[in-house]
Amino acid sequence: MSAVPEHRPFQLDGAALRDAVVQYATNPIYLDNEEWENDDNPYRRQLRPQVLPHLDYDKVPNRDEILDYKSLAVQRLLTSIYEADLVFLPKFGLEGKEDDFRAFYSPGNRALGERIRPALERQAFGFLDDEIETSGTWTRASLASYLDSLGTDGSEASPSEEAIVKSTDPRRAARMWLAQFAPDFLSEASPMMRNLLGYYGAPQSEWFKVVIDEYGYGVHETKHSSLFEKTLQTAGLKADLHRYWQFYLNSSLLLNNYFHYLGKNHELFFRYAGALYYTESSLVDFCRRADAMLRTVFDGSVDTGYFTEHVHIDQHHGRMARDKIILPLVEAHGDGVIPEIVRGIEEYRTLVGIADADFSEQIAWMDGGPRFKTLHDPVYDGIRRGLVDAPVARLVEPRGELSNTHCHDGDELCHIVSGTMRFVNGLDSYQILEAGEGTVIQRNRLHGAIIESEECVYEIHSVGDHRKCLS
Repeated sequence: MSAVPEHRPFQLDGAALRDAVVQYATNPIYLDNEEWENDDNPYRRQLRPQVLPHLDYDKVPNRDEILDYKSLAVQRLLTSIYEADLVFLPKFGLEGKEDDFRAFYSPGNRALGERIRPALERQAFGFLDDEIETSGTWTRASLASYLDSLGTDGSEASPSEEAIVKSTDPRRAARMWLAQFAPDFLSEASPMMRNLLGYYGAPQSEWFKVVIDEYGYGVHETKHSSLFEKTLQTAGLKADLHRYWQFYLNSSLLLNNYFHYLGKNHELFFRYAGALYYTESSLVDFCRRADAMLRTVFDGSVDTGYFTEHVHIDQHHGRMARDKIILPLVEAHGDGVIPEIVRGIEEYRTLVGIADADFSEQIAWMDGGPRFKTLHDPVYDGIRRGLVDAPVARLVEPRGELSNTHCHDGDELCHIVSGTMRFVNGLDSYQILEAGEGTVIQRNRLHGAIIESEECVYEIHSVGDHRKCLS
């Protein structure tokens, strides 16, 4: 009898991983766009493959690096990989997009995505291992006390909500905020559906009831995603999937991908149960505040039925998640699953905090566009006086050249040598830059640009921290 070969678990790293990422992302449907928005084409996702060969996919980002460009690139990749499991059809029909449809769902595209997914998940969520601690002795009694202590009821506005209300343009800020929810709300409950397959007893049926509610009991008009479409449309936005792909923030994709991550990897099943409980319980007051905020910002012209429906239904879902899913799972499988349930709650709370801070900073960056433009002159003067060592890249681009949205890992100075650039730092937010002008680009802030002259020559100075140029 011949010896059984030694099992070697799958692992992809180093140059092989980098090559595999690039091979996946060079699919033509993932190349840069020539327009700011994707027009009713859910298969087109701008992954900027030209940058991907230069990133290190082995070093896991820490908390301070989780909003850097590599993390944004990874979140965009993961969104595309996860969503190849879902059925998306254009809102106004597939005609003319058949090739993109086949390219997105082809066995080759899906296989390439699955090959790199484990490594990308380490990049995306590995930092949580250092952030969350759930060790110690857990019992059913201590779990109950912990759940009671969470304080999911709350009337205090989140940092994101405060950023909208205090913005110099609250309606623009609110539209940017609504766009961040589109990856989740337009295919709502899809990650959750991953946990309905299989066999695990009565909690499975209770979880199915949550999904039934999300899908409006089979009535399309009351499906939660249909309600959100009305909110988008009455707020002045389009409702086709991923139209605003280029304006999704890193943390918005991170938060949405987290539930796909938990649902896709069934070893994290109990973690998902905890995250489900917390999100359903905390959504009640969040949605109540969102309803009031949107009514105020848009003078009552926005349909907020999506949020008012959740105020009603998520009171029920929170109780179901605790009494019909979490506690029966612990009863059936023992106290050993409790740390994973708690970890799911704490990880989700951590990600919500990151997303709130990221969005608030982006709104401040959008509102501060004129100020960052005026900072160009003193910062440029500081560079010329040698206050910082700032590597410079000089670019020459023709009319209509679109720099798809991205971010930088440190502050940069954009200086226009000749021509005209529209510098875009958010949905419906931009500054016009002429020769001799420019703007400071803040670290981690999403932005892009389009050339509006026959030719534009400009420089990008990597200053690290622009404040050092102001001494």
